[in-house]
Parts: sequence; structure tokens; C-alpha cells
Amino acid sequence: MALSNPTEDQAALPHDPRAWGHTHDFSHAAQRRAEQRTRWVVGLTLAAMAGELIAGWLTGSMALLADGWHMGSHAAALGIAAYAYAFARRHEADPRFTFGTGKVSSLAGYTSALLLAGGALWMLGASLGRLIDPLPIHYGEALLVAALGLAVNLLSAWLLGHGGPDHDHDHAHGHVHDHDHAHADHAELQQDHNLRAAYLHVIADALTSVLAIVALGLGMAYGWAFLDPLMGIIGAALISRWAWGLARDSARDLLDAGDHSAIANQVRAAIESDADNQVADLHIWRVGPAGRACIVSLVTHQPRPVEHYRALLDAIPSLLHVTVEVNHCRLAECGAK
Repeated sequence: MALSNPTEDQAALPHDPRAWGHTHDFSHAAQRRAEQRTRWVVGLTLAAMAGELIAGWLTGSMALLADGWHMGSHAAALGIAAYAYAFARRHEADPRFTFGTGKVSSLAGYTSALLLAGGALWMLGASLGRLIDPLPIHYGEALLVAALGLAVNLLSAWLLGHGGPDHDHDHAHGHVHDHDHAHADHAELQQDHNLRAAYLHVIADALTSVLAIVALGLGMAYGWAFLDPLMGIIGAALISRWAWGLARDSARDLLDAGDHSAIANQVRAAIESDADNQVADLHIWRVGPAGRACIVSLVTHQPRPVEHYRALLDAIPSLLHVTVEVNHCRLAECGAK
């Protein structure tokens, strides 16, 4: 924070700059658990992929082949997710990353969204080809492998979705350029686009497995072979929709274009409810899955110590990195410009 007129309170602050040391590590224990679980899911997915591809080739099931190849693309995407967690952890103290490595999660999520979209396009093309030129299907064997694939998908989804937020990451720093690390809440964990991408990949796999089972079961019972490629088309459409949503949300974070209006209103209310403070400039953006950074410039006739303005914002839990500029107004009227 910058304050125009030093006060006695400021004079009592430490003179050694190292006393104000801090890091830009905005990760939390939940992310470290997510990294471990993602690695487990990669292994499960690779094993299931190999089994489904072999069985799909031998049985002639398009739904099963689509599920197997889709698992292959997801194994690659899950590998990206695991690498992203490891990269962010290894470089969390690297000064080249101005606000830490929090956005690696969004970059990995965006990449995974592209892979999801590519897999959906492949499913669509392959399924249309099978509608035009159908092949004989060995329903019994294909159903067995599809059921095993679904079991792996459900286990993977449980591994990635199990567990709540971790509340042990809290660092408070009084600083002339103030930084406040607060507790992460459960809603903020939903912004981990890397974990969301991994979860969507296994859910998409589960969906294609379910569709394959339905198509194979009805085909075996009623001879409706057309359902096999039709389910592939339906799955491609649903996965494309998920890919679009993930790409849109992760791109917003990468471009600092998220909707932070609710947090901005809280910051304005906290600052302007005190004395005659007025917020002149305000910037809020996401620096990691658990929270946001904030730069606020205020104007006041009665500037207070840095700690006073920090305390005003302490009640906003998602602000992890706060910088406040205090401008002393010496005019009769000081409106925010």
C-alpha cells in the first residue's frame, strides 16, 4: 500500500524489508491431493483404453472403439493435467511468474478442452461412417468390456471428485505493499480448471460407456444395429458442449476477463463505508483456483495506516493478494474520477 503522509503507527513498523517477505504460492493441499489422484486415474484410463480398443477391434463395435479411442485422448489430457500440477508445484517460487503459477491450471484446462473437442469430432466422423457402412457386431463380448470400462470411469470420477477443500493454507502479511492470503472455500475450488478438465474427461468416458451399453443391449435384443453409431453421434454432441464450456471459462481466466462484480461490490462497500473513503480505481483478477488478486486505489481526506484498510478487506475470504493505494485529498471535495 502507498500512503502519502506517514503516521506514528507506520514509524513503528519493521525497517528490515525481509520482515515483510512473502511468497506467491496460492496453491493449497486440495490441489496436491488432486495431483496424486490424477496420476492414479491416468494409469486406470490407460489400462481400460487398451482393453476396449482390443475388444472393439475383435467384436466390431463402433461404440466400443469410440469409447476406447476416447479414453486414449483422455489419458493424454489427464497426463497434461498431472504435468500441470507438477509444473506449478516445481515453479511456485520462480520469480519469473509474477503472480505465481496459479494460471497453469487454466492453461491446462483450456488445452484439455481442445482435446475434448477433437475427440468429439473424431467420434462424430467415425459414427457417421458406420451409419453409412455398418459392420457386424459381437454384442456379448462388447457389452462385457463396455461394462468394465464404465466401472473404471466411475472409479476415476470418484477419485477426482472425492474430498473437499483444504483450509490449512493461510498466510497473513502486513506490508506497505500489502499481501493477504486467506482461507479458500469450496466454491473457489470449482475454479480449478485443471481438475475440472480431468473430471470432465472421465465423465465423458463414462457417458460414452453408458451409451455403448445401451446401444449394444438394444442391438442384441432387437437387432437395432443403427443404435451403435447413433449413440456415438449423441455422445459427440454432449462432449462438444462440455468442451465449449470448459474452453470458455478457462479462457476467461487466462485473459483476466472473469466476472468479479460481486467481489468488486464487496470491496467498494468495505472501503467506502468507512469515513469519507472513495474508491478511485479497482482491479480484480484470478491468480489461482482458490482466489483472486486485488489492486484498489482510494481517495480520502483522513488517510489511515495501512493496517486499517487491510482490516476493512479481511472479511472478503477470496482475496489472496491485495494491494491498496491511499491518496490524501487536500481539496474540499474529492470525488472518485
